[in-house]
Amino acid sequence: MARIKYTKNELKRQKDALKRFQRYLPTLQLKKQQLQMVIRTVEAQERQKREAQEEVRRAIDSWIEVFGEPIDLSMLVKIERIETEVGNIAGVDIPVFKGISFEKIPYDLFRYPLWVDTGVEYLQKLIAFDTEIEILQKQIELLAQELRITTQRVNLFEKVKIPETKENIRVIRIYLGDQQTAAVVRGKIAKNKIVAEKV
Repeated sequence: MARIKYTKNELKRQKDALKRFQRYLPTLQLKKQQLQMVIRTVEAQERQKREAQEEVRRAIDSWIEVFGEPIDLSMLVKIERIETEVGNIAGVDIPVFKGISFEKIPYDLFRYPLWVDTGVEYLQKLIAFDTEIEILQKQIELLAQELRITTQRVNLFEKVKIPETKENIRVIRIYLGDQQTAAVVRGKIAKNKIVAEKV
């Protein structure tokens, strides 16, 4: 607990600090709730993307078994550009996935089987899902970090600053009340001495 002065100015300073803490606390609590809600939403989006990605994988598995030729499609799929923009949630800048584009890689139609076009398309979908999921995970990471900081601040105000300031105000009031009582008693004693000296 910090050292405090037992003066009226210190009492006013502590009261002002208490008002300030009580004014900021609801804003921090609201931010904490908003962050928690957004994190749950982003986690749900990530789950949906993973489920959609699994559906694409299952679709690929069903026809890859039919065409069991060992062909490396990764040579035919290259990312050209990943488009993102910066979004802002409760004061936190997060990356937002906008799209992905792939290079058009020509290949010899006589060397590759007919299903290669479909395979390239599915592989591009899987890569797009991977990229989007990665960006959603980054969002969750940034939001969780901000939530941790906000929660620490809420706890600081609720459990430390506000109780500490209230206790300081109580102690200063008691001290000032005692001083005022002592001053009245000293005044009465002095008055009684003056009256006794006149008699």
